[in-house]
This record gives sequence, C-alpha cells and structure tokens, in this order.
Amino acid sequence: MTSDEQKAAVVGAGTIGLAWAALFASYGIEVTVTDPREDLDEAVDEALPMLAAGLPGSDAARLRARIRTTPDLASAVAGARIVQENGPEKLEFKQRLFADIARHAPADALLATSSSGIVASRIAAELPDEVAARLLVAHPFNPPHIVPLVEIVPGERTAEDVVEAAVAFYRALGKAPVRLHKEVPGFAANRLQSAVLQEAIHLVLDGVVDAGELDTVMKASLGGRYAAVGPFESFHLGGGPGGIRHMMRHLGPGLAEGWQRLGHPELDDAAVATVVGQTEAAYGTGPGAYRERALLRDRKQLALDAALRDIDHG
Repeated sequence: MTSDEQKAAVVGAGTIGLAWAALFASYGIEVTVTDPREDLDEAVDEALPMLAAGLPGSDAARLRARIRTTPDLASAVAGARIVQENGPEKLEFKQRLFADIARHAPADALLATSSSGIVASRIAAELPDEVAARLLVAHPFNPPHIVPLVEIVPGERTAEDVVEAAVAFYRALGKAPVRLHKEVPGFAANRLQSAVLQEAIHLVLDGVVDAGELDTVMKASLGGRYAAVGPFESFHLGGGPGGIRHMMRHLGPGLAEGWQRLGHPELDDAAVATVVGQTEAAYGTGPGAYRERALLRDRKQLALDAALRDIDHG
C-alpha cells in the first residue's frame, strides 16, 4: 500500500494527537482529525508551524493540505486504514470510544491507542473478538513526531498479523517500534521514566541538588550514555572483557543494597511547590517559554537522532 492509498483518522486533538497527525501527513497520508473541541481548526493551525519545524522537509501549509478536521467521529473514521486514538487516560472512556470507533471504521482498520498506561486487553474487554483482534497499544514517547520509540503492546485477543502490520506501519514512518511481550501497566518506557523521576524528585527534595542541577547531571552522564548504548549494554561494557558477568559478581550485591536506599518521596503540597518552583525558575513558564524550550528540545533531539543514525548506518 502506497502512502497515496493510506488514510488515517486521529481521534483526539491534544498534544499527542496533533503530533501524530503531522507525522502521518509528512509521509503523504491523508489524515482526518476529530475532536469535539470547538476550536479544532484553530488548534491544528496553531500547532502545525512548530510541528513542521521538527519534521525536516515539511512545512505547515503542505501538512495542512493533507489534514482535514471534523467533530463527527463516524465520518472521521470512515475509510481509515488506521485509527490512532489519543483520548483521556480513563478506561471507561476509552472502552466507549473504541466501541463507537468499531461501529463506523472499516472492518479491516488497524485500531491503535496512544494510551500511556492502560493495556489493550482492558480497553477491548467488552468488544467482540473480531474488533479486539485489531486493537493494540501503539504508545509513542513525547514528542511523537520526533522521538523514535513506539511501544507496540498487543492485547490477549490481538491477532498476530495485526501486530506485524502495526510494526511495519510505524517503521515505515521512521519510528523504532518495539513489541512488548507482556502487558504491564505503564509499559516499559514510562516505567523507566517514572523510576528515574522518583529518585530525581527525592534528590531535589532532600537538598542534594536543585532541579536545574539534576537535569545537568542527567544530560551530562546517563542521558547521553543511554542514548548511545542503553543500560544493559552500558553495564556489560563497564565490566571490560569480563562484561556483565564480572559486574554482577563484583557489584551485584552492592546494587541490591543500594536499591534499598533509594528515595520514596511524598508529593504533598510543600514537595510539589518545591519541585514546581525550582523547575519554573530554571526553565520559565507560560506559552512563550514553552515554545522556546520545546523548539530547542526538538532541535537537540533531531540532531542526536541524525548523529546516531549516521553512525549506526556508517
């Protein structure tokens, strides 16, 4: 199927949904965005210039020409080969929404949820087998149009050929799809992020570093390292010729002991005020600061992705 034959429906016009729409459109896919919000067209028009800046070779006008909008879910999903849902993280809401989508989308459409934590089996619990077979999680990492990862998490009744089709679809969009072999709330990337954020907040609340300094620690050490090799390869290489066997033998007991000393911060009002205050002091607040920092983030991420891609393919 060529891009000219592909049609996608993006359900939900928040940050994630609009980024998916821009990415799909940049690959020549005709996209329909649906959302009950009254300012739907304005939201798309306002988001596209910044999204286009993160999609080399694209511009907002060309992307907009491939994106139509409608508040009507039925007409949005009619004819779609893939439906990418980006609604609120509420189980009952997603269950009702996918029941609605299934009534109006083609019988062979791939049904994907961008859910950041709810597994497909729970969303599909009340759906017929033939619909549940086409439903899976395709969880991006923000921002979806730039960060390569898409976690593909099938449900208990998802058909294998649907999983394979989803992996192929996102890979064709330049993404790095990773199929999870087991459903777990939060999936893999968000659980890792949550573990790091827990200790980061603990270190800030304990006065070890402030929020800006913590970010510098991460960017100047683990962030760059893990982008290059990941935690397991890093640990393996850290053992020299003896690899991870050497590391586990000599450092394993200390690791387990160290895990017991990690922080478990309580997010009471005072803690939230500390974290919010330090973060806003470091990076600003409001629409202008958001746009400036987000564009800088996207340029850095694109440069990193390009450099790593060149080396991997070099």
